Amino acid sequence: MNKTFSKFKEFPAEGMQPSNFTDSAAFTTEDRTENNHFFFSSDDESVLVGVWECAPCKEVILSYPVNEMMTVLAGAVTVTDSNTGRADTFRKGDSFFIPKGTSCIWEITETLRKYYFIAS
Repeated sequence: MNKTFSKFKEFPAEGMQPSNFTDSAAFTTEDRTENNHFFFSSDDESVLVGVWECAPCKEVILSYPVNEMMTVLAGAVTVTDSNTGRADTFRKGDSFFIPKGTSCIWEITETLRKYYFIAS
């Protein structure tokens, strides 16, 4: 992992690694693909930057665990605020932010690939 400035690549030369951030019961199709590549991680992992890809799934998140900014590279995700019912769908080119503690429904409707910046 690089500890200097980085140019993000949608398909990192180092490749993507299988990840398991998503509960296996949350997947909504037979496809259970989930991959990640870290571009940067602080020593204490309080800051993470990378690219993540995940097959369609739906999760109810009572309290979003981190502050996260995302940019969608491919696919689609709908985020619904559990308190207000407001829903937004994000597609290729859209950037959005979810603050830590947000109660929401996260539904990937088309295999999602995104850049992310996470701060704990």
